[in-house]
Order: sequence, then C-alpha cells, then structure tokens
Amino acid sequence: MSAARTARRTAALGLGALWWWAVLRLALEPGAGVLEGAVAVGGWGLSVLPVHCVPRCAAVGALGTGRWRRALRGTRSAAMKGED
Repeated sequence: MSAARTARRTAALGLGALWWWAVLRLALEPGAGVLEGAVAVGGWGLSVLPVHCVPRCAAVGALGTGRWRRALRGTRSAAMKGED
C-alpha cells in the first residue's frame, strides 16, 4: 500500500472515530454541548454531499439548460419536435 493511501485511510478512521464519539456523547451524556453537536452535524452533512456527481455536460441523459423555461413558455426545441 502506498503512503498516501495509508494516510487517507488513517484520516478517515480518525474522523469517523471523532464523529462517533460526538454522537455517543450527545446521546449518553447529559452535559454534552455545542462542540459535540457541531461535530455530529458536520459529519452528517458531509455524508449527504453528492461526491459522486459529474458535470451536467458529461452526465448521460442530462437535460439541457433552459428546458423548464421553454416548457413553461410552451416552446419546443428542434429535438423535441422531432427535427434534427
């Protein structure tokens, strides 16, 4: 294993342990405070980030810019009319 890969795994393990500490402290300790809450919410927020996204121009089946605007105005593009 490369050193960079080991460092990434160590960092992920350490941050995961920190997140679990904060969540368990919030759940079990009556004196838990803002720090634990910030760590727990921040970790949850990172988990919902769309990190597996690609730019719209590279996405398969992506819709063109302005599609909703044209649809609301009732206009069609050449592709939608069946013309090429």
